[in-house]
Amino acid sequence: MQGTSFLNPEFLWLLLLLPGLAAFQYFFRNKRTPKMQLSSTKAFAKAQRFPVILDQILYYGRLLAFASLIVALARPRSVDVSSQTKTTKGIDIVMAMDVSGSMLAKDLKPNRMNALKRVAAQFVSERPNDRIGIVVYSAEAYTKTPVTSDKSVILQALDGVKYDRILQDGTGIGMGLTTAINRLKDSKAKSRIIILLTDGVNNAGFIEPETAAEIAKEFGIKVYTIGIGTNGMAEFPYAIAPDGSFLFRMMKVEIDEQLMKNIAAKTGGKYFRATSNQRLSQIYKEINKLETTEIEELKFYDYDEKYRPFVWLAFGLLCFEFLVRQTYFRNLV
Repeated sequence: MQGTSFLNPEFLWLLLLLPGLAAFQYFFRNKRTPKMQLSSTKAFAKAQRFPVILDQILYYGRLLAFASLIVALARPRSVDVSSQTKTTKGIDIVMAMDVSGSMLAKDLKPNRMNALKRVAAQFVSERPNDRIGIVVYSAEAYTKTPVTSDKSVILQALDGVKYDRILQDGTGIGMGLTTAINRLKDSKAKSRIIILLTDGVNNAGFIEPETAAEIAKEFGIKVYTIGIGTNGMAEFPYAIAPDGSFLFRMMKVEIDEQLMKNIAAKTGGKYFRATSNQRLSQIYKEINKLETTEIEELKFYDYDEKYRPFVWLAFGLLCFEFLVRQTYFRNLV
């Protein structure tokens, strides 16, 4: 009866009475049998013992019938559960990622950019019911992936994020934020958020970050800002060797934290500082908890009642005992 449950399991406690009734029949059956004293029993040596055995069988059959009725009263049944989920209030998210050369700094392992990609991919996987887009920026900005619910497209785009010198180097925070806003301003989602990440100070672009923050506020878009980089010194790329590899040297980490705090506060978001791989992962988990999607789940239960075979078994056993006692045993008198 694997996969079977009982609607009225309290009736199963009655099964505890049956072993006692069976023991009573076994140990005290001789007291129920009429006895007479004879000087010799040789004449009865060949007497048939079948009626005695049959009487015992009928008694235990009656117990089995009662057990079947008890199980039937407990209402055994199996259930097939099917569920259907529906997103009632989804969230549109754009991740604006700094891809300037400083993102190759090695204070996060193996570097800031790869650490970010790994954590962002995990974030995307944990939000199956939301639409997500990706914007990359340095001195300029462009949309890597528009807002979409196709997570495979997003993960593939994340994997392709790299420092490729297509964009002019620098950090245009206002450019990245404005491009992200353009991807969300016409969205009809319940909530629209931007996760803006940078590792430096605004030193490029023709749109001021404060102006972009005002635009985000007007459209009701919340901005979570993340400053990535350890406190103190870090290995930064400063030149390219003849073989095409980057040359690194220790430089001071500079992040305009006040600017990032102002952007977050103005739009109703929050500022975070990621000084390590672990802290970066914790930040994305916190944002994941702060921005939840309402999901409606409908469950359908299909019950298959199993009590009928037990009722028929009990009925058959009791009918059999009644017929035998009204025919065979009556003729023994």
